[in-house]
Amino acid sequence: MNIVRTETVLPSGQTLQLVHGDIAIEQVDAIVNAANEYLQHGGGVAQAILRRGGEIIQQESDDWVQTHGLVSHAEPAWTSGGNLPCRYVIHAVGPVWGDGNEDAKLAAAVTGSMKAAEGLGLSSIAMPALSTGIFGFPKERAAGVILSTIRNHFSKNPASTLKQVHIVLYDQATVDSFLKIWHDYFQP
Repeated sequence: MNIVRTETVLPSGQTLQLVHGDIAIEQVDAIVNAANEYLQHGGGVAQAILRRGGEIIQQESDDWVQTHGLVSHAEPAWTSGGNLPCRYVIHAVGPVWGDGNEDAKLAAAVTGSMKAAEGLGLSSIAMPALSTGIFGFPKERAAGVILSTIRNHFSKNPASTLKQVHIVLYDQATVDSFLKIWHDYFQP
């Protein structure tokens, strides 16, 4: 069961939530998968999504790469949600820590995911702490990049179709890191 740890309504009117739980059960229009550029869903969040969503997600991912080529940070792919409660899975490629320009690449992945959801006409999306698992991005730093990118995107696009963004975090250490940064951004 997912638990909302905190939420805020942004000046542009969208609701942003920090949720402790499993992204694969989140009740939203789309979830964001932490993917690699090849869309091979073998570990971490990607494997959990595939396990619950079914092999159709991998099949559609393979078709995407065959048709469109490798996925970039700024332009994620998307597939159906398969057996998941969401309609779509947006496959975002976050940066690997140590590859250089990580903050900009993470911001591009977050913005790209939101633009993909808007392009699909969606009103709600859930995303994980992109790149903080096996890609090694420091959690508090990622929290700052992700939260500021979401806030900046909506300040520039107040008429976005997106009305809710849920940041869904699996483990307590990541929740704690995001809550610390959250309070810097959204508490008086």
